[in-house]
Amino acid sequence: MEFLPEDLQKYVEDHSEPESDLLQQINRETHLHVLKPRMLSGHLQGRVLSMLSHMIRPKNILEIGTYTGYAALCMAEGMQRDGRLITIDNNEELSLRTKEYFAQSDYADQIDLRIGNGLDIIPTLKEKWDLVFIDADKENYANYFDQVIDQVNKGGFIIADNVLWSGKVFDTSKKDKDTEAIRAFNQKMHTDPGVQNVLFPIRDGLMILRKL
Repeated sequence: MEFLPEDLQKYVEDHSEPESDLLQQINRETHLHVLKPRMLSGHLQGRVLSMLSHMIRPKNILEIGTYTGYAALCMAEGMQRDGRLITIDNNEELSLRTKEYFAQSDYADQIDLRIGNGLDIIPTLKEKWDLVFIDADKENYANYFDQVIDQVNKGGFIIADNVLWSGKVFDTSKKDKDTEAIRAFNQKMHTDPGVQNVLFPIRDGLMILRKL
């Protein structure tokens, strides 16, 4: 579901900072060669992630769900010069393409792609996070939050993607596991006294959380 009319979406993108050449390449090649290209963050959401990262100026970023690396590279734009981004994905075959994109970027030495199950890898990480981006299997959004929240610095941010789930979250007839999981996650975030939350209706929905 597209929440903005196509002509309005184009106007918004035309009046936002353009994609870099590398991001344009990733966008184009993902749509040509990779399954489920809608999973790509894309121009507008990517610029939002870049802007938020520039505002936060994170030293340590954790991304759960890499896909083809578009969002990781957008967030890396705002990292501190000695910053580090760890990104986790369970698709080993796709990681070969993603690693090539990272190698072409200005952040090749700062991005660490880990292949495996996020729920297994996250507890092994000892970093304190300034920014966490959750964009993986929807059934585990709440579990990912529970795993990372203690390692997020006070005042740090967690961003969760797809929290509008193509509008299914407010359609009471939709009761599949992913939709119910996103509904439960959104409600959990809205009532958690340890975070400040705002749901941005950008693309498929971004839940922005600030640790109090």
